Amino acid sequence: MSGADGENATSAGTMSEGVKACVEAFKNGKPCMVFDSAFREGETDLLFPGIGTKPEWIRRLRKECGGLLFLAIGDEVGEMFGMPYLQDLFKEMEGSHAVLKALDTTDLQYDSRSAFTVSLNHRKTFTGITDKDRALTTARFAELTKELLDEKADQEACIKRLGEEFRTPGHIPVCRESPGGLKNRRGHTELAVSIARLAGLAPVTIGAEMLAPEGDLALPVEEARAYAKKHGIPMVEGYELLEAHGFAKEASTEEPDAKKAKTDE
Repeated sequence: MSGADGENATSAGTMSEGVKACVEAFKNGKPCMVFDSAFREGETDLLFPGIGTKPEWIRRLRKECGGLLFLAIGDEVGEMFGMPYLQDLFKEMEGSHAVLKALDTTDLQYDSRSAFTVSLNHRKTFTGITDKDRALTTARFAELTKELLDEKADQEACIKRLGEEFRTPGHIPVCRESPGGLKNRRGHTELAVSIARLAGLAPVTIGAEMLAPEGDLALPVEEARAYAKKHGIPMVEGYELLEAHGFAKEASTEEPDAKKAKTDE
């Protein structure tokens, strides 16, 4: 798979029992959980494979997580659909929209750039916000991604097919993996996409951050582990996914970019 660490790194890595369980869960349409790192955001995501998304999956993310529901896509998916990073798009439009210059992102504290690209609704949705609507948008985007990757369609054809079925803005926020994947960035987007890659699925993952009940902090990792155990959900830490893709464990606590404080999605 182009545009990320992908297959070559995976073949060189070692999968922990936790990663194997997460991969098996994704292959069977089940969720897994990923805690990024105590050295980063200290957040846990509940994740499902994009393929086959059902309304009850969206409902669970909405009711039991509390954080932003997001769709993580591989860099090659963003490239084939021509989906720009919003940060870049807004920069290009500053000349004609002064508010975008006023709202620039030069002071990001978590990373050198944001992963967000355009949000989506499927054209057959009504408002796009219901669990049923968001499941349709997610599932069909993942299916279309797989179809076009298998066909090796060119970008022009991919954009045409995307536009036939989807519109923007929508109720599914989309985050695009950084070029190079985990080699260059260790955010939630890259970690989420990496599980789909390991499972041999289209690199499209739906998830949400898990917040503490009061909503002021991320759900403590101990509570996240207790939730995972209670519900029989496999859970891993970010370094385990890095190792599975062939990166050394000691590198997992460091961000390759110049800014190493935090990352958003």
